[in-house]
Amino acid sequence: MFETFANLLVYQLLGLSADSAFGSALHFFVMDVAKIFVLLVAVIYLMGLLRALLSPEKVRGYVRGKPKWLARSLAILLGAVTPFCSCSSVPLFIGFVEAGIPLGVTFSFLIASPMINEVAVVILAGILGWKLTALYVLAGLAVAYIGGVVMEWFKPERWVEDYVWKIQMGQLHMAEPDTSLLGRHRYAMGEVKEILRRIWKWVLLGIAVGALFHGYVPERWVTNHLGGDDWYTVPLAVLLGVPLYSNATGVIPVAEAMLGKGVAMGTTLAFMMSIAALSLPEMLILRKVIHWKALGIYAAVLAVAFTLVGWGFNLLT
Repeated sequence: MFETFANLLVYQLLGLSADSAFGSALHFFVMDVAKIFVLLVAVIYLMGLLRALLSPEKVRGYVRGKPKWLARSLAILLGAVTPFCSCSSVPLFIGFVEAGIPLGVTFSFLIASPMINEVAVVILAGILGWKLTALYVLAGLAVAYIGGVVMEWFKPERWVEDYVWKIQMGQLHMAEPDTSLLGRHRYAMGEVKEILRRIWKWVLLGIAVGALFHGYVPERWVTNHLGGDDWYTVPLAVLLGVPLYSNATGVIPVAEAMLGKGVAMGTTLAFMMSIAALSLPEMLILRKVIHWKALGIYAAVLAVAFTLVGWGFNLLT
């Protein structure tokens, strides 16, 4: 349906050629804008109906007081289905500390939340298929679990900024949620508006970059530099993702264009993970609550994990 719409607009109404770089790039852009924003609205709304009673305070409540392995597992699963991105890292970090949740569990949540979300999973499944998407999700969950455990080994409490320990957020007296169908509909519509307002520009930017890559970057150049099985392509992709900033949804069009040009699967997925969870802007946000030493360890743990995941996918595929 989306490809037919793009064909009609770009090739028939505008009269552009599919063989031209501009025509190919514009076709990619139109098709992905239509596809991704329709999926965004549909999936965010449906998940909003189910998530109407979930809030950062309730996330803390679910995790608090549980055995560490269970608290970590719950934190990762909640991170994967909640719409919190890196911009929410500081208040969530403070809230988890105030609730007495171990820092290792908190780091697991912070890794899972930006890297995995239901919208990205649905869109990614349309590109990779459900089997590889399921493996990507499992890999992301494993990175979040093991990453939190490794961070705990370093006893990161000593590197938390002093003001974080002094803040007492207290228990909020929240109004009883409206659990009626109309109330859930209103909440879901609010979710659609809020999340789209927050990410639309990053999604468009990602689609535009993907379109330029698809239309203008020669396939031979990509194959020579990133398309092979050389060991260094995966860590190089992780490093390339660090200066960039997007969410998992916004970077998928870029990944789609990379795969279309012959970039290896693991290299592409490592690039995606790096942008979503290891970007420089996210590191600067987290610097507000933890010292540089903890931040350096956190970045190193994720970089190694993403590289191992990339190598694994390249061997698998």
